[in-house]
Amino acid sequence: MIRQGKAKLVILTNNCPALRKSEIECYAMLAKTGVHHYSGNNIELGTACGKYYRVCTLAIIDPGDSDIIRSMSEQTGEK
Repeated sequence: MIRQGKAKLVILTNNCPALRKSEIECYAMLAKTGVHHYSGNNIELGTACGKYYRVCTLAIIDPGDSDIIRSMSEQTGEK
């Protein structure tokens, strides 16, 4: 989804493997997609998503009625 430019925001955990993290950041930069570094680990992100498995990377394709993309850009100071 990132390579196709469909992702609006990518969330990476703090224990994401370095090679995967750099690859995703590179693709996000090329697609002009925002990247947020989640301060928790992959178990915590999975729990935050309501899943019973670990989630290392999360791509938001359609935020719906949520203002998650706007709130992430406000936290980082971007516009």
